[in-house]
Amino acid sequence: MFDTKTFGQRLSLLRKEKAVTQGEIAKLLDVTSTQISDMENVKTATTIARLYILCDYFNTSADYLLGRTDTPR
Repeated sequence: MFDTKTFGQRLSLLRKEKAVTQGEIAKLLDVTSTQISDMENVKTATTIARLYILCDYFNTSADYLLGRTDTPR
């Protein structure tokens, strides 16, 4: 089952490791900064298309972001 808490935590961690702002990720995904904050704070999730973009941007697997594995790549 999809764990939004893990997704939010890992999105935040990857974003901070890469030293990018929520605003920069928002522009990448064509959403608002509030939507990125909501993803990180487990208020909402994202679409498959945006998940794909995040995986490419952070060079990580969807399984890692979705909490199916603890191995980022």
